[in-house]
Amino acid sequence: MAADGKPEKSRSLRELLPHVWVFVRPRRKLLALGFVLMAINRLAGLVLPSSLKFLFDDIILKRRVQLLGPLVLAVLGATVVQGITDFSLTQLLSKEAQRLITELRRQVQEHVGRLAVSYYDSTKTGALVSRIMSDVEGLRNLIGTGLVQFAGGILTALFALIILLHISVSLTVLALVILATLGVALNRAFGVIRPIFRQRSKINAEVTGRLTESLAGVRVVKGYHAEKSEAKVFAQGAERLLQNVLKTLTATSVMSLASIVLLGGVSSLIMYFGARKILAGSMSPGSFVQYTAFLALLIAPVFQMVGVGTQLTEAMAGLERTRELMEMMPEDEDARRTVALGRLNGEVVFEDVNFAYNAGRDVLHEIAFSARPGTVTALVGPSGAGKSTVIGLISAFYLPSFGRVLVDGVDLATVRLDSYRTQLGVVLQDTFLFDGTIRENVAFSRPHSLEDRILAACRIARVDEFAETLEKKYETVIGERGVKLSGGQKQRVSIARAILADPRILILDEATSSLDSESEALIQEGLAYLMQGRTTFVIAHRLSTIRRADQILVMEAGRIVERGTHDSLLPLRGRYFDLYTKQYGLETNLFLAPGESVSVEEEPSAESVPAAESGNPLSDAVRLLRTKGT
Repeated sequence: MAADGKPEKSRSLRELLPHVWVFVRPRRKLLALGFVLMAINRLAGLVLPSSLKFLFDDIILKRRVQLLGPLVLAVLGATVVQGITDFSLTQLLSKEAQRLITELRRQVQEHVGRLAVSYYDSTKTGALVSRIMSDVEGLRNLIGTGLVQFAGGILTALFALIILLHISVSLTVLALVILATLGVALNRAFGVIRPIFRQRSKINAEVTGRLTESLAGVRVVKGYHAEKSEAKVFAQGAERLLQNVLKTLTATSVMSLASIVLLGGVSSLIMYFGARKILAGSMSPGSFVQYTAFLALLIAPVFQMVGVGTQLTEAMAGLERTRELMEMMPEDEDARRTVALGRLNGEVVFEDVNFAYNAGRDVLHEIAFSARPGTVTALVGPSGAGKSTVIGLISAFYLPSFGRVLVDGVDLATVRLDSYRTQLGVVLQDTFLFDGTIRENVAFSRPHSLEDRILAACRIARVDEFAETLEKKYETVIGERGVKLSGGQKQRVSIARAILADPRILILDEATSSLDSESEALIQEGLAYLMQGRTTFVIAHRLSTIRRADQILVMEAGRIVERGTHDSLLPLRGRYFDLYTKQYGLETNLFLAPGESVSVEEEPSAESVPAAESGNPLSDAVRLLRTKGT
């Protein structure tokens, strides 16, 4: 929708024809056969109206009964031919249209999967589902029987026109003038309707997107008793879709009304002038009946234009949206990405990197650091400091707006993604598992791995401890997003998946922050194995998990404000010291139940944490919490 609320301007039909030809060309022989069958079908359809003159003038009026049998057999035979060709058309074209839809869905899904992460950041999942599944559906009318039947109606009209001119030129010219007027009006009407169909696809995608979010977050919705508010949001979207449908129904009904009125006028005029010709002796009753029947064949395509034409308009709108999506350049087709990496050593260097999600609004400023192969680099800082953005750049999800990210001395912007990301391993806080078996989710990183390697990864990550207790063991279906597993179990599956991938660069993004102490202890063992000999980047709010990092980068407002190790940063009493002491104080004091002792069994040693200065706001806050707790 444009900013002013008006529908976006659609491409002209001429601009879309090359895209239509892309789908038609591989099937041109099949379509040619379809048109031959259609021509036979339409010629057979001319037998019945042609027989009416003989029926009235020769058999009824002249009582030549001997012609009745052959005439009936001819009509019956033509009807059989029509039935056979119509069946063949459906089998050939309708089935091929469904194959086309399936193929196009596959192409669109594959293409969408190759788009940059930035596209997903600004597009709802449900909207993408709608574009993949719904927008291509109307194309069945381009390759299927819709287009052929429409062309068949026009061909029949041409045959009928020749015969009508042969019977009566004057009556036919009168009918053509009225039909031409109607044709011009319908052409303009379709130009108005097409943007409405395009807008319908967009509204449908938006409504589907919100519905997908609502269903995926059903536990949050129920947790806040927000069923009514979500129902209201969906109802508003459904109402928008309804109003769009009503607009198209109004437009098509107006076109139908105009068609009926004008065609009724044609029939009335033909009846009037035809009757006068019969009374004048210049036309026989049989010729008039025959003329009326062929006139119906001439008029029929006009009604088809309202029905089939609407379907073709919808198909073109869906094709237009699909082509817009397919014309977006996949991230792996960047002309700069020509370097294929071999096995990585794992050295990562940031050279004065700036990055902006939106032009002119940098979220990273002059980020510079080096991570040696096999070392652990921890990123700490408050939410919004830019830690995840740095990880996104390391993962090649984004490109710097200034500066370079080097991997083994090669600019990551020039690297072929297939040679790089296969050597990445990622373990996230919000573990994403697919609706499949435990085995399938572990093997996701290496689908063709041998069974013993999959089981070895499961043992290292302690997946076997719970999987072996299940009835179907590793063949247990875990549900959408792993809903049948606990948080710790899902994280262990995620770690097993990363172990199986055998990455050279490992990314741990809040991998244990949402787990209880017991689950974290189990998972830390798997993470320790996973990190051995790999260049690892860790984001953690629990600073206790990154004490052993080779370097710690403290980030704030998109800048690195401190760097060093745990032991070197604490004595500086800088930002890292503030974060560490604040978190330690909260962890030891915040969650005391009323009546519990406030004594702390173990305090940080003087060597590790310098004494807090008198009047420290954190100390005051902790004392206040202790007082309220007692």
